[in-house]
Amino acid sequence: MGYPTKIQLIARKDKNSNQWYVNFPNALAQAMDFEKGEIVEWTIESLEVLQMKRQRNVKK
Repeated sequence: MGYPTKIQLIARKDKNSNQWYVNFPNALAQAMDFEKGEIVEWTIESLEVLQMKRQRNVKK
């Protein structure tokens, strides 16, 4: 089962300070057992695939 998610943009006057957001659905975050403040690393595999890897060994 997939979880469609909208990409959000906060556009500012200074285009270099725009921020992009991807929100995780609650069901997905719970299934992955995410914790507040957890660090993840994004890797671009292709224009269709964005991989996210947890950094469990990094202390908060």
